[in-house]
Amino acid sequence: MTSVVTAGGISVTIRGPVVDEGETVLDRLVSDGVPGSLASRNAKLWGPDAAPLAARSLGWLGLPETSRSLAARLAGPAAEAREAGLDRVVLAGAGGPALATEAVCRTAGAELTVLDTTDPHEVSGVLAAGLERTLVVVTGDGLEAESLRRVFAGAFSEAGVTGGALARRFVVVADAGSSLEGAAREAGHHVVQAEPDVGGRFGALGVRALVPAALAGVDVNALLDEASRLAGTLRQPYDNPALALGAALGSSALAHRDKLVIADHGSGLAGFAGWAEQLVAGATGKQGKGLLPVVVEGVDSPGFELTGELRRVILGRRPDEPGPGREAGLSVAGPLGAQFLLWEYATAVAARVIGVDPFSEPDAGQSAAATAALLRSEEGAAPTVVRTPPALVSGAVEVHAPDDLLRGAGNLADAVDALIEAVPERGYLAVLAYLDRSGDAGAADLRALLAARAAKLRKRPAPVTFGWGPRHLHATGQFHKGGPPNGAFLQITGAVTADVPVPGRPHTLGELQLAQAFGDLRVLRSLPRPAARLHLLDRGEGIAQLRDALG
Repeated sequence: MTSVVTAGGISVTIRGPVVDEGETVLDRLVSDGVPGSLASRNAKLWGPDAAPLAARSLGWLGLPETSRSLAARLAGPAAEAREAGLDRVVLAGAGGPALATEAVCRTAGAELTVLDTTDPHEVSGVLAAGLERTLVVVTGDGLEAESLRRVFAGAFSEAGVTGGALARRFVVVADAGSSLEGAAREAGHHVVQAEPDVGGRFGALGVRALVPAALAGVDVNALLDEASRLAGTLRQPYDNPALALGAALGSSALAHRDKLVIADHGSGLAGFAGWAEQLVAGATGKQGKGLLPVVVEGVDSPGFELTGELRRVILGRRPDEPGPGREAGLSVAGPLGAQFLLWEYATAVAARVIGVDPFSEPDAGQSAAATAALLRSEEGAAPTVVRTPPALVSGAVEVHAPDDLLRGAGNLADAVDALIEAVPERGYLAVLAYLDRSGDAGAADLRALLAARAAKLRKRPAPVTFGWGPRHLHATGQFHKGGPPNGAFLQITGAVTADVPVPGRPHTLGELQLAQAFGDLRVLRSLPRPAARLHLLDRGEGIAQLRDALG
C-alpha cells in the first residue's frame, strides 16, 4: 500500500504498514484540531507543563515571512565587506543554525566555512587559509563560538588588523539585551538581533542561520519563497504533507520503530540530513523516549537493511519509483526551504504523539557542566583533566575502557568487538569523534565499517551513528542522555601536534576540546552507558589502523 501527499512543493510518500499506522494517528490529530492549533501557535499542544516554554518558542512558524527583512538589515555590513575585499565568510557558531547554514550554502554552492569545533588542527587550517579576506559571523555565546571569536580577534590583531578595521571583521547575531550584544556593540561590531521566540533547533529559517548564508551570497528570499508555498498548507487537516510526515514519525515511535535510518538518494540537498538529525534527536529524545536518526551514506550502505526497530527514510526519489530503496517506509522530496519548514512542523507533531516537549533540553547541559568543572575557568586555572593509563595500546591507538567492558580483549579489533557486543537489545552504537572534520575526514568511514561488523557479530544488526565532537553535543547529545537508555558509545580523541591558545583564557583549544570529550564521557558513564575511548597517538596512522582492524 502506498500513500502520496503532495502540496506546497513537497511530496511525502508513505509505503507499507506505516500507511495504516500513520493514518490512525493522523485521524486522531485531525479530530484533536492539531493542524489549526499549531498553525495558530497554540502553546498548550504539548501539555500544560510545556506551555510556558512553547509560548516563547513558536516563532519559527512565521519565519517564511518575518525573515524577509533580513536582506535590508544586512545591506550595510554586506556593502562594507565587499568594499574591504572580505569575500570569505567563516561562521563561528554551533547547533541547529550552524547545520542549517551549512546545508543552505552547500546546496547553493556558496563558499562558507562552518567552524563549530574546538579542534586546534581544524581551526589552524582555517586561520592559515585567506585570513586577509575573512569575515567572521558569530551566532551565539556558547563555548565554541566565544572561544573562536577570541582566537580570530587575536589572529586579526597579529596580522595588523586593528581599530575600526578589526571591528568590521565581525558580524554578531545576538539576543536583544544579552551580554553578547552589549560586548559586540561596545567593540563596534555589526549586530543583528535574533528573534526572541525562535530556538536553535527550529531556527533554520531564522537570522542565526540566514545571516551567514546571506553574507556568503545566497539568495535567502528564494529559500523563504520555497517555505512560504508550504506554509499555506499547514492549516489543512488533509493534503498536508507536514502533518502526514509528523503522523508517520509519531506512529513509528509508538510501533517501536524508533530508529529513523536516513539515506539521501538524489535529493540535491547537501548536508540536509545532518540538520534533520539534530532536529529530530534533540526535539524528541527525552524522558526515556524519542526517535534516533541514523544518517547513512546511501541506500546501499551498511545499516540501511530493514529490521523490526527501524523506519527507513529516503531524501529524494520516491520509494515507488524504480531504483534502490524503493521499499523504504518514507520518502520526502522537495526544495530546501520547504523541507526545513516541513521537518520542523512534522517533528513538533511527532513530539506531541510521543508525549514529549519538543522545545526543552533537560539533559543537554550535563556535558557542558562537566566540561566547565574540568576547565575550572572561574579560578583561572588550567584544565584538571586526569589522564589514566590505557587498558590496551595497539600501535597508534590507546584503548581506554573499564575492564568489565573489554572482557580481556588483547587487541584493537577485540576491544571494538567487545563494545559492539555491549550494545543493549534494540540499542545502538554512537561514534563520537573529537577530531578534525577536514584533516581527519577518513574517520567518518568508521560508521559503515562498524555497522557491517555489528551485523556479522550480532544476530540482529545494531544501528551505528557517527558524530563529530563537539558538534554532536548540540545535535544528538540530548538524545544520548535523555532518550531511551540503550546506547553504547565509542569516543575517539587524537593527539594535538600544534595547539592554539585562546586569548584571555587559561586554556588552549586542545585543552578545551579534551575537557569537552572527558566531560561528555564522564556523563555517559554515570548514566550508566557502555562507553570506550580510543585515543589516536598519531591521527592518520590511528584512523588507518582502525579501518584495517574493522575491515
